[in-house]
Amino acid sequence: QVQLVESGGGLVQPGGSLRLSCAASGNSFRTNDMRWFRQAPGKSRELVAAITRGGDTNYVDSVKGRFTISRDNAKNTMYLQMSSLKPEDTAVYYCNADVWRLGYGTSAYWGQGTQVIVSS
Repeated sequence: QVQLVESGGGLVQPGGSLRLSCAASGNSFRTNDMRWFRQAPGKSRELVAAITRGGDTNYVDSVKGRFTISRDNAKNTMYLQMSSLKPEDTAVYYCNADVWRLGYGTSAYWGQGTQVIVSS
């Protein structure tokens, strides 16, 4: 099995910053494309940012210029640096990854989510 574990969420004031991490663990696996999603109360889950194994990135328009997605393949970890946070960024943030496992092929995995609250 492979597990994705997010960390770094919390309460921050508007204009502040947070850095989320998503660490993958398991045996005989490789993470390919990885993504951050978020789900605000009463809303559907939305894709925030994505990164390929080679480092190509894309972002939803609402976070461009404020959020930066990155990854460290040697550590099997993905990051989301969030700056100039707004109350509308308040949501549970989820890590998602396409993971190849030896003998099992590629499947999508999700983390358990980490809460981000932007409030004064």
